[in-house]
Amino acid sequence: MTKGYIHSIESFGSVDGPGIRFLIFLQGCPMRCQFCHNPDSWAVSKQQEMTAEELLDKAERFRSYWGDKGGITVSGGEALLQIDFLLELFTKAHERGINTCLDTSAQPFRRHGEWFDKFEALMQVTDTILLDIKHIRDDEHRKITCCSNQNILDCARYLSDIRKPVWIRHVLVPSITDKDEYLHELADFLSTLQNIERIDVLPYHTLGIFKYEKLGIPYPLDGVEPPTKERIENAKTILGAK
Repeated sequence: MTKGYIHSIESFGSVDGPGIRFLIFLQGCPMRCQFCHNPDSWAVSKQQEMTAEELLDKAERFRSYWGDKGGITVSGGEALLQIDFLLELFTKAHERGINTCLDTSAQPFRRHGEWFDKFEALMQVTDTILLDIKHIRDDEHRKITCCSNQNILDCARYLSDIRKPVWIRHVLVPSITDKDEYLHELADFLSTLQNIERIDVLPYHTLGIFKYEKLGIPYPLDGVEPPTKERIENAKTILGAK
């Protein structure tokens, strides 16, 4: 029986997938996004270990709130770092008739080997994907995450090929992702995909700064303010977001 390394859980989420969701945040992330508000989730820590059954038992206590569309959403960190646990969790969730949603940046994605076999199996028990695209340009993506975006965009294409329902998420950061030329490039890429159900613009915020201070990590976007209402609406218009 596989155990997952858990960062935290929340019993009631209304924006992390269809309906009302029970949220599970897994520990560990390979990216170092400058605007990350959970730096405490980066390390693959064994501080809290739980089995799939334990998590699902907790989740089902709130099942009466889910309605027809709700269920569980697994996020991170980067949930795909724990793909064995994730596959077991979602398989058991489907056995219980629980809707499953995966929130991912897709950084671990690759189309080869045993990992891809597991990913294909995972897609069979995943109802919706929340796909976070940090930046459309590879060079800029490397600057703000320390990772390439080429395999991430390839994952988006793969999910389109298999017609897996996807919600696109994009963080709007002044001077970093909030430039019309970047937004139009992202919109052009998204227009090639056949499976997008929703596009969300997520305004950058500074609510996680205290975590950096607590961990003794310099905050990389010190002095950057959240985007204005006008720029948020502009991004939504360009991307066709809600």
